[in-house]
Amino acid sequence: MRISLRGISKRFGNIKALDCVSLDVADRELFFLLGPSGCGKTTLLRIVAGFTRPDAGEVWFGDRCLNGVPPHKRNTGMVFQNYALWPHMTVAENVAYGLEVRGLKRDERDRLVNEALQAVRLESVADRRPSELSGGQQQRVALARALVIRPDVLLLDEPLSNLDARLRLELREEIRRIHDQTHITTLYVTHDQKESLSMADRIAVMRSGVVEQVGDPRAVYSRPATRFVADFIGECNWLPGTINVNAEGSCFVITDSGQFEVHDADGFNDRQSVWVGFRPEAVHFGVSQVNQFRAKVAQTTYLGEVEQYVLELPGGITIKALDANPVEIRARNTEWPVYVSPRNVFLFPRSD
Repeated sequence: MRISLRGISKRFGNIKALDCVSLDVADRELFFLLGPSGCGKTTLLRIVAGFTRPDAGEVWFGDRCLNGVPPHKRNTGMVFQNYALWPHMTVAENVAYGLEVRGLKRDERDRLVNEALQAVRLESVADRRPSELSGGQQQRVALARALVIRPDVLLLDEPLSNLDARLRLELREEIRRIHDQTHITTLYVTHDQKESLSMADRIAVMRSGVVEQVGDPRAVYSRPATRFVADFIGECNWLPGTINVNAEGSCFVITDSGQFEVHDADGFNDRQSVWVGFRPEAVHFGVSQVNQFRAKVAQTTYLGEVEQYVLELPGGITIKALDANPVEIRARNTEWPVYVSPRNVFLFPRSD
């Protein structure tokens, strides 16, 4: 089922929760709404579900406008952050609840409940109460309850936020597997960058009620459209500089730490003030013909699979760097050559 959101706006008193948001979610897509608390992502999800009415704009499922259609007539399945399971019912009874409301016969209910529990790998606990399950199991019950009604659209509101790190990783893989198996169009709200990067087909990054960027995870991470997106999706180093275009047409950025060659400077002018951005993992120890600097190790943090560095560049500016599968020990206050590939550098305008 295709979802189209057209010019959605919503206010709560003086607070503008959504400001003319337009998005298209493709049929069968696992689409993420990502952003910090208060950015409007949950409000947008609730508008899609029908729990909240927009002040302006339209919600479409395929060729059907849903403005004014109540939640129970939209055929959506919703998974909440707090599971919302009935404690006095068994797992099977919780999953069957939506089917009972729809008036399905007992044999049909039992068949669909069993299929849903098989999809989330919980058929062995069908007769248990929610209190007898782990947090991860309870969340899978909530997912089975949403799936059992065969929804056109599945809505997930930060479903993993109450779980510990290991369970979150396990449930990420489960949700992705279930989506690939069912092909249900899914709208997933989260503030967790790793969740969205590892699971999404596409991501909409939101800030203060507007969409800053829409794209697949690799594009959003490697080519952020705004400085906010760059900072929110992972970490980023920033150096102030000035564009310099030489006689051959090559583009460089002059900074206090040295000269950066850049490959993608479309839309920028000679002598324009800019921010030079690059990820910590884009900083490499070693020798290169371009974008090489001497850096002094100011701080190290060993994490096993990676070592994190704070490096001081010429000019006194510090940056972060990562060394994957670290072997060489680089002590504090030692100097090392480092470089950043021009393809890993991005630019944003800077107001002096």
